[in-house]
Amino acid sequence: MASYNQGRPPGPAAEPTNDILNAPTSASAALDLLQDDMKLVDQVIADRLTSDVPLVREVAQYIISAGGKRLRPALLLLVSGALGSRHPQRHALAAVVEFIHTATLLHDDVVDESTLRRGRKTANERFGNAASVLVGDFLYSRAFQMMVDVDNMRVMQVLSEATNVIAEGEVLQLMNMHDASLDEAAYLKVIRSKTAKLFEASARLAAILVGSDAGTESACATYGQALGTAFQVIDDVLDYEGQADELGKNLGDDLREGKVTLPIICALRAADPGQASLIRHAIEHGDLAHLDQILDIVTRTGALEEARQSAMAEAERAAQAARQLPDNEYRSALLQLTVALLERRT
Repeated sequence: MASYNQGRPPGPAAEPTNDILNAPTSASAALDLLQDDMKLVDQVIADRLTSDVPLVREVAQYIISAGGKRLRPALLLLVSGALGSRHPQRHALAAVVEFIHTATLLHDDVVDESTLRRGRKTANERFGNAASVLVGDFLYSRAFQMMVDVDNMRVMQVLSEATNVIAEGEVLQLMNMHDASLDEAAYLKVIRSKTAKLFEASARLAAILVGSDAGTESACATYGQALGTAFQVIDDVLDYEGQADELGKNLGDDLREGKVTLPIICALRAADPGQASLIRHAIEHGDLAHLDQILDIVTRTGALEEARQSAMAEAERAAQAARQLPDNEYRSALLQLTVALLERRT
């Protein structure tokens, strides 16, 4: 098996297997096994959000309670189940992963100047940039306190590395803003760092807790990385294809922020010179004046379908890794999840 951090870039989708073609496409169906576990994770989150500073509690609870699928902690729990693990620390680590993810959201929304997330005001829009950044720091530090409680050096290594790589990915994305020449390899490097790394760490942690061999740990990490990559590609597709009321964010935010994502890269490859010039101007200046026209170009050039095919290839890579795990209902749920993320609209 290739090293977990050497996955290939998006490309033509592999021929889907029967697991992918026939699996139920509801994320809720894939996560049904975790209802009791997720209640325990939510309890850990509530218990560890305590602070003597009222604003810390208010901002942290505001974003934690905003909804979302809790995919990263769910991934840790599903892989734990697939490996037959009932480790007592799995709920605490699932909460740690959610705290790290939430901290990145708080910081991202400040950097991106976002105003809407999951259908309501972002924390920075409601409480201000300073409060959002500082509460994000609180969540990071609380996550590291909880890591220490687990008392496992490998857990610390994986989560500290993941947090560092995520931060590097955020800086790399900032450097790439408004650069219309960005290519697919550079795009992939950002999303593997910024998004897929925490998915990868979540799955790897489950294997570490149960003491899996190196091959099983690598398969778990590969599953998480590929799933996280597919998740982000679909998220980028939805920024040009979705509906604002379904997405819970403003359509065209990526364009406004000057982010070059896979749909734009694909569109630029297929566009005629006039269309390409219009897209490059929008990216370089964060100009939404011609958003409707650009949406039409992205659709007509087949860019959205090409990006979806790339996401499907990553989903199949995730499924191949999952098939190396014991055959049980949790593995089936992991396979279902690869399909559900391709079909999501939010």
